[in-house]
Amino acid sequence: MTARNTVFFAENLEILRQLKPASVDLIYIDPPFNTGGPQRRTRLTTVQDANGDRTGFGGRRYRTRRVGDISFADKFVAYIIGFLEPRLVEAHRVLAPHGSLYLHLDYREVHHAKVLMDGIFGRDNFLNEIIWAYDYGARQRDRWPTKHDNILFYVKDRNRYTWNLEAVDRIAYMAPALVGPEKAARGKLPTDTWWHTIVSPTGKEKTGYPTQKPLGIIRRMILASSNPGDLVLDFFAGSGTTGVAAHELGRRFILVDNNPEAFAVMKKRLKGTGARFVTTNG
Repeated sequence: MTARNTVFFAENLEILRQLKPASVDLIYIDPPFNTGGPQRRTRLTTVQDANGDRTGFGGRRYRTRRVGDISFADKFVAYIIGFLEPRLVEAHRVLAPHGSLYLHLDYREVHHAKVLMDGIFGRDNFLNEIIWAYDYGARQRDRWPTKHDNILFYVKDRNRYTWNLEAVDRIAYMAPALVGPEKAARGKLPTDTWWHTIVSPTGKEKTGYPTQKPLGIIRRMILASSNPGDLVLDFFAGSGTTGVAAHELGRRFILVDNNPEAFAVMKKRLKGTGARFVTTNG
């Protein structure tokens, strides 16, 4: 669809359907968290009846009978099935055979999303659940304070995916005296638990966008799971952190968001990257 760095103000499903199959090397997405309300559905059963109200296979007639109602959270039906699933199916289609996808969620939806992703990508292509742990902001007093996000790491084909672990930033040992001065000075490679602060409200990185993610988190994924010149896609782009990190690391990017505030932030933040800004909404 495009070889240039491009930022779309558009519905992401519309853009995904225009991308060529196997054209993207890496996908990172941070979808908005679900805030859906409760839903109610009527449970029905059918019995064969020559005078029934429904026609089934072979022209047989059936009568429906109501057996009660069930209530359930909108989170699974509207958010996981109605919202995420069609976008993740398209993401799988556009991902290259060597490509990877990182899906960033919180504890409320990640377990439902894991089951969905297993169905789309295959359980064998699930590599990690990364825990991004931080310690900032308000703390709950009625439970253990929630101070982490979950990132599901899938690949298109676990036998050929891009993986550059030695390229990522090293981190400090928690007990450097136990490993000796040479190892302590070099640091260790990260595990699947990432301790990293959120974007500081007073830091230079801050854009003012409410769900902005830190560059350090995105850089680590891009370095490990892509090569220079590769195409990185983020179709819930928000403040554009993925584009900034991709550009700094010599990758190309496609960003999509349908929030006018996000698009305005990205136009300002990515002005020096040579990106084109395309509006299909409104």
